[in-house]
Amino acid sequence: MPSRKIKRGRIAIYPGTFDPITNGHISLIERAVHLFDTLIVAVAKNARKNPYFDHLERFELVQKSLRGMKGIEVIKFDGLLADLAKKHHACAIIRGLRAVSDFEYEFQMALMNRKLARNVETVFLMPSLSWVYLSSTIVKDVARNNGEINGLVPPPVARALLQKVKNSKP
Repeated sequence: MPSRKIKRGRIAIYPGTFDPITNGHISLIERAVHLFDTLIVAVAKNARKNPYFDHLERFELVQKSLRGMKGIEVIKFDGLLADLAKKHHACAIIRGLRAVSDFEYEFQMALMNRKLARNVETVFLMPSLSWVYLSSTIVKDVARNNGEINGLVPPPVARALLQKVKNSKP
């Protein structure tokens, strides 16, 4: 019987808090999935970011948003990304760069991940030009101020975000 590593081919991990997942994330996922046999979208707990949606909500929204896409697994994780990559026999970590301002932090993280998991490369992808301005923070700000978020996030996310905003108003 083939090992999990062989059966799943070349594996990459795309980690993130995804609070919430946006069409920019989806665009990056659609591009990354063509570069690897399996793309694991890893929803990080990351409590230090004080997420708007809890870990389970974010995981479920990512699952719903990626439903039907081939070659993708969605998992939850908490801990070191390098350990997760080794556990899943990943050869790469996918990271998005929107602007030069993202580079310094991402570069430091890539170097630390390389130190912790020597056989795992970090692959930087730029978003499609139409999504270069988009972030989860911006989407939440627009939603909290009654702006239009349809077209910025997948439909299940738009519904959940609008409901959360509605429930949080006095």
